[in-house]
Amino acid sequence: MPQMTVLEILNRTKVFFEKKGVPDPLLDAQYIISHGLKMKNRMDLYLNFEKPLSPAELDILRPLVARRANREPLQHIIGDTSFRGFTIKCDPRALIPRPETESLVDMAKDALKGIESPFIVEIGTGTGAIAISCAKEITGAKVLATDISEEALALAQENAVANNLSDSLSFAKGDLLEAVTTETIKKATGDVFGEASTRIDCLIANLPYIPDGEKGKLQPEVDKFDPALALFGGPDGLTLVRKLLQQTEGKLSAGAPIFLEIGSEQAEILKNEAGNYPWLEFTGIHKDYCDNIRFVSYKTK
Repeated sequence: MPQMTVLEILNRTKVFFEKKGVPDPLLDAQYIISHGLKMKNRMDLYLNFEKPLSPAELDILRPLVARRANREPLQHIIGDTSFRGFTIKCDPRALIPRPETESLVDMAKDALKGIESPFIVEIGTGTGAIAISCAKEITGAKVLATDISEEALALAQENAVANNLSDSLSFAKGDLLEAVTTETIKKATGDVFGEASTRIDCLIANLPYIPDGEKGKLQPEVDKFDPALALFGGPDGLTLVRKLLQQTEGKLSAGAPIFLEIGSEQAEILKNEAGNYPWLEFTGIHKDYCDNIRFVSYKTK
């Protein structure tokens, strides 16, 4: 029996994924086969279409294909994803960072122009992707990333080490801003003598915002494999967002921006509730790269 070629396996995998409802069957087949065959990138597939595959190579590919057919996220199978060009390890300990979320970093960069050595806090860091990007891209920034999950923090710290971050990024465990204490700020900013300001120059959060009633209605990749702790935010999805906003009183520098990722239908709700936080000014509803409403912003008065 002749050996199957890379092209034949690619086509068979694509058809199999289509039957299983995988959203991007061809793209995912390309990623999994190139990963399993240890190719540098997907383009190498096209250079090796006629290459026959050995039984050992097929044995490597079969379980990878089966995992994706079971709707396990591609990022878990491959082991990482790219976020703003940085490699971020992904596994079930934290929510997989989405490309749309990258806009939060752009918003922070624009808002902090001209501020020397800004102190940035990210709440609910998950994999650490946002905090890592801010520490890498915002000149002189000191970043404190928090999460209530010890498992997520462990993953974020692994990603920080892998991205060669030590001096400019630190971590703290706790519930929202309760994790941001005088001690954790001193550790993050290097202020061992306690003389520097303990005020936050920018607050960023991508908190769980899916309404509890959506449980069981999400794509299998999310419903079965993302941690529920990182997904659901109460009856209307905004329980944690409101709690965080309430905690900001007296914690930020004057004029400090706050950037939050939310669901598109939640932006107007938060705008209408802005009066509940008289120390904050609601500054806008923002869209992501796909032109979908995804963020709201505030600043301290």
